[in-house]
Amino acid sequence: MEKERFKSDFAAQLKAFAGGLAGKISYGGEWTVKGFIDIFKNIHTISADTKVVSKILELHLFPYFLEFADHIGYKIELAEYQNWYPDLTFISKTDPSVMFAVDLKTTYRDEEHPGFCNGFTLGSHGKYFIDRTSSKNIQHPYSEYNGHFCLGIIYSRSILRKDEELRTYSVDEITAIPSVIHDFLFFAEEKWKIASDKGGSGNTANIGSIEKIEDIINGNGVFAKAGEALFDDYWANFGKIELQAGATRKKLSSFAEYLKYRGLPQALNNPKAAKRKP
Repeated sequence: MEKERFKSDFAAQLKAFAGGLAGKISYGGEWTVKGFIDIFKNIHTISADTKVVSKILELHLFPYFLEFADHIGYKIELAEYQNWYPDLTFISKTDPSVMFAVDLKTTYRDEEHPGFCNGFTLGSHGKYFIDRTSSKNIQHPYSEYNGHFCLGIIYSRSILRKDEELRTYSVDEITAIPSVIHDFLFFAEEKWKIASDKGGSGNTANIGSIEKIEDIINGNGVFAKAGEALFDDYWANFGKIELQAGATRKKLSSFAEYLKYRGLPQALNNPKAAKRKP
């Protein structure tokens, strides 16, 4: 099928691109961004706050995304508003009907649980996910995209003293400035392949990711055996289907429960991926 061939080619290109990004933003494993500079040539260190780090990483990487898109024959369209999905829309220069959604996601390793990260969200399972023709909070209707991808960055946070975090340096001291993050791992994968069956952080209607790093980079999420169609159906109905639990009713909250409700084999579940940090 033509659509699947386009998606397969794009996936291979995006994964190859992701594999080479660490060397573009780090040196000796350390992030090459040390802070921000003012007109007096003072360098002010940056916070290790995840929102700050995430935004600066996006800005740092954006020129490479533009270069990559042009190289493979695509142009990039940014989300019109900050909270819209996706971060980047790749549109074929030769056939504008060929589009891919790419969301940029960053998270940090959980040092207390080796092999796990803090996880991330994979977009909403609300209006535009349910109604695939909707334009609410999405750059183009969901169904117009040939595929939905996550390009992710997993990093380690540096342990810095307060005087290291808040100090101002001169340009001549730039090599002495400690990096707030280091040891980058980049990956690219279709979002359904790294999804969990639990919601993301906060109280918004977001799809959560799995948290085991090995499973993330291998696309071995909860729905890996079941396929994208069941991923779509599960999340479109998340929080809506109710099950009888003794004398009361409870909302369906796991893929195992969903398979039982639909009369589908439990072999389609990937329970090890569903398991959170020990």
